[in-house]
Amino acid sequence: MAPRPAETIHWTDPQRAEVFRGWLTGIAGAHHLLPDTVRLASADASFRRYFRLDTTDAAAPTRIVMDAPPDKENSNPFVQVAKLMADAGVLAPTVLEWDRINGFLLLDDLGHQTMLDVLDADKPDASRPLYDQAIDALIHWQLASQPGVLPPYDRALLERELALFPEWYIGRHRGIAVEGKLKERLERSFKLIVDSNLASPSVYVHRDFMPRNLMIGNGPALGVLDFQDAVYGPITYDIASLIRDAFLSWDEEFVLDITIRYWVAARKAGLPVDEDFGAFYRAVEWMGLQRHLKVAGIFARLTLRDGKPRYLADTPRFIAYIRATAGRYMELTPLVRVIDEIEGTSALTGFAYGRV
Repeated sequence: MAPRPAETIHWTDPQRAEVFRGWLTGIAGAHHLLPDTVRLASADASFRRYFRLDTTDAAAPTRIVMDAPPDKENSNPFVQVAKLMADAGVLAPTVLEWDRINGFLLLDDLGHQTMLDVLDADKPDASRPLYDQAIDALIHWQLASQPGVLPPYDRALLERELALFPEWYIGRHRGIAVEGKLKERLERSFKLIVDSNLASPSVYVHRDFMPRNLMIGNGPALGVLDFQDAVYGPITYDIASLIRDAFLSWDEEFVLDITIRYWVAARKAGLPVDEDFGAFYRAVEWMGLQRHLKVAGIFARLTLRDGKPRYLADTPRFIAYIRATAGRYMELTPLVRVIDEIEGTSALTGFAYGRV
């Protein structure tokens, strides 16, 4: 296949563009790179960007470059977790070169297609093999866990995450003052959620383990991306992320099925999941609430602060998750009332977990 021509990449800082070109030229020979083929591969919710370029190496025809401005992004965690994942037997990008001063990294390329690209929400049976692969990667990652290696997912971090919801989603997006009874209900609910989550055993936590960050390659293993925010915390978090996705919703029957598949595999592997599935599933749901509240706040912040409105379009899915889950637990009735107040909804009859 002939090399692709380069695409024009926009740089806000011309000097950084020159530094990038010089760095890429300097490492091109050692890695068989074709600098003239560099093009944008993707950009994420942070300040990181990813480029793809061709090589003359038939065994690795393309490589990825991460552009992570050091004044905005710390690449140390990415490099650390990439090695942890490799040591755990998880397929993750290998860091081939790292310009620590300027924030450029050369990575191997795990492909173009994510798990999300091929999932069909109307065909859950066809999706199970991919979820089984995801569960396999997750269990390998969790089995490698050791305390004191990654930052702790402690009370302070859990509370900071939850605070994003009242500040950015309720206050700034909805324009509702967080005070009085509304504030009291939130604080009461947040304490219950944090207490529940801290009761779960701790393992390595990816923190964004979802189909959008899982890559389909040529082998049986899924590649894992976007792991730089990994922490040491509740074992329930990553399975909640996987099955209660930011960009795709499943019916409850499928959610239960995949959660059970994970629970069975985790028990067989000796991971510290609750022996009672009902108790484990409750813990996963409460961990999911933590994530949904956090992400709704982050998506509002991405729109209002960072000028990325496309994320806010998915917040109705999260609000539906929050309301449906909280509605199943009497002690979280205050949270349901908050959601009804800010969304202008009323009590629902039946279960509304599925597609939004």
